[in-house]
Amino acid sequence: MILSNLTGDVSPIFENAVTFDYSRRFHIKSSHMHFISSIVALVSCLLTLHDADGQPIHVPKKAVTNIDSFLHQQATAFIQKVPFAALSIGVINNGKTNFYNFGTVQPGQNQLPTSSTFYEIGSITKTFTGALLAQAVLAGKVKLEDDIRRYMAGTYPNLDYQGQPIRLVHLLNHSSGLPFSLPRKPASFTTLSDSIAFEKQRRAYTPKDFFRDLQKVNLDTVPGIKLSYSNSAAQLLGYILEGVCQQSYEQLIQRYISHPLGMHHTYTHPSKSHQVRGYNGKGKVMPYFLVQELAAGGMYSTTADLLRYAQWHMDESNPLVKMTHQPTWGDIRYYAMGLNWQMDDKTPRPRRVFQSGGTQGFSSYLLIYPDQQRGIVLLTNVADTTTQGQLSEIGNGLLTLLEP
Repeated sequence: MILSNLTGDVSPIFENAVTFDYSRRFHIKSSHMHFISSIVALVSCLLTLHDADGQPIHVPKKAVTNIDSFLHQQATAFIQKVPFAALSIGVINNGKTNFYNFGTVQPGQNQLPTSSTFYEIGSITKTFTGALLAQAVLAGKVKLEDDIRRYMAGTYPNLDYQGQPIRLVHLLNHSSGLPFSLPRKPASFTTLSDSIAFEKQRRAYTPKDFFRDLQKVNLDTVPGIKLSYSNSAAQLLGYILEGVCQQSYEQLIQRYISHPLGMHHTYTHPSKSHQVRGYNGKGKVMPYFLVQELAAGGMYSTTADLLRYAQWHMDESNPLVKMTHQPTWGDIRYYAMGLNWQMDDKTPRPRRVFQSGGTQGFSSYLLIYPDQQRGIVLLTNVADTTTQGQLSEIGNGLLTLLEP
């Protein structure tokens, strides 16, 4: 099931991994070997790898692996559908990283992206917000089970149901019962002019407006029970963390995540030097994410930085990382939520934690197998109803190929 919103973030809640059957064996006639060699040579010429600094790596014919061929095939099919877009992929396997880049950062030009190209990362941002919440818990500033109203000015008698309050942990496992977003889009809005008017309203929306509308929310079930995707919940947690820590969200990200991990290209605003525009599936330029919804999905990063982030999340001896990976909703044998990490542990497949993101013009996918020390990130500057599903298929297929 895909939960989506035409004006905001999109995130898959339940999805199936892609599997490949290698049981069939092929016998190749000698007369076909010249043709196959030519194909391998062609793939070797077309595939371009880049190192962490964005410099091209020339791949000899003999170095073309199953992974390289799979990525080239998948990425070529992706770019053929959206020739105006860029696609950047990073893979980490037991500490070794590789970067693959396709498409163009300037429509109509042959200008490949690099591992330092900035993309909006959508709901992957929420995992950063989860890490900040874990940091506050470990510092003794908050508890996951605290009533959120403890950290909010004013009174909100509406933010409980039959005496059961929304707790901090509910804001990042999508069980708070808060609406998908604030302001809510009126059901009567159906035309293009309605959508344009609503977009203008969202861009003028202030924190004061947010908390005013929050007082009008009515919960319909006990918090912590029902899964219902909510950007407004993550947005609220961002405001709470800023108040508790007396620092802006940007300052918290830089202090506790970006600087310690050496993620020097991860920001809450786009970099003009490596900035790409986002597009919908028809090639129309789309607006960047709203600053006021930052903690829900407004960060920008690169494949190189997100592999550093993935490697950090592979070390579950770190109490902060371990806390973000602990299931807080669901059953990990089937599907569970941590501090905005989706996760499952379906025997015989290894345990995985993952998150995807989608804004109006960007799509992303980050997938980690902590026990195998493997991970992959996929970023692109295009978003439509199928893009995140395509990235998920490529990512899960890649990790299948990484198995011994």
